[in-house]
Amino acid sequence: MSIHFFTEDIKYQVKHKSILKKWLKEAIKAHHYLLQELNVILCSDDYLYEMNIKYLDHDTLTDVITFDNSDKEQTVEGDIFISLDRIKENAQNLNIPFEKELHRVIIHGTLHLLGFKDKTSQDQEIMRKIEDFWLEKLVLD
Repeated sequence: MSIHFFTEDIKYQVKHKSILKKWLKEAIKAHHYLLQELNVILCSDDYLYEMNIKYLDHDTLTDVITFDNSDKEQTVEGDIFISLDRIKENAQNLNIPFEKELHRVIIHGTLHLLGFKDKTSQDQEIMRKIEDFWLEKLVLD
């Protein structure tokens, strides 16, 4: 039952790790899932782009790719890869703080591991509401 933060090909120190871990554990438990292991890997656009081509056959930049490694239902075991380059650009475009956008993408990846989808506009709307709900619950003080 652990959550880890890693970096690949970049230097970045995640702030408030213990608070973020508690927050993610709360979200996982509230959706009636059991946490096994969750890895959040922060990387560059180039790194995530290569993964997108190699594993998903998508020739595009993206902010997040989630891999579900669980072999049991209602269990979270997976990897969330996040491009900090995309997070920075998204935050600037949305005129929000970098950290808030990072937290949104972290919970977005976690929601994928909880079975939520975002392929249709209806699914995207549902997912955004749940992201907003969890972002409101995140208190960093």
